[in-house]
Amino acid sequence: QVQLVESGGGLVQAGGSLRLSCALSGSIFSIYVMGWYRQAPGKQRELVAHITGGGSTNYTDSVKDRFTISRDNAKNTVYLQMNSLKPEDTAIYYCAARVGLNNWKYWGQGTRVTVSS
Repeated sequence: QVQLVESGGGLVQAGGSLRLSCALSGSIFSIYVMGWYRQAPGKQRELVAHITGGGSTNYTDSVKDRFTISRDNAKNTVYLQMNSLKPEDTAIYYCAARVGLNNWKYWGQGTRVTVSS
């Protein structure tokens, strides 16, 4: 059974940094495209960034040049380094996994990020 467990959320002042981690267990990590979603209060869940097994990345425009997604296939872990955080980055961040272009199949429980102004 595939499980995703996020960590690293918290409270930070605007301009600060956080690094989120997501560990996958129960399957072969390298076959999955890994993504980070977020959901702010009253808003729809949005895809923030994703990374293929080979390391190709993609970001939503609002986080480009501030966030970096990476993965360590040896540790079965994907990371989201978030710099220059803004209050509008406040949300619950979810890790997700999919195979190829299929739907996102596996989800973590979420980790809360709060950015104070």
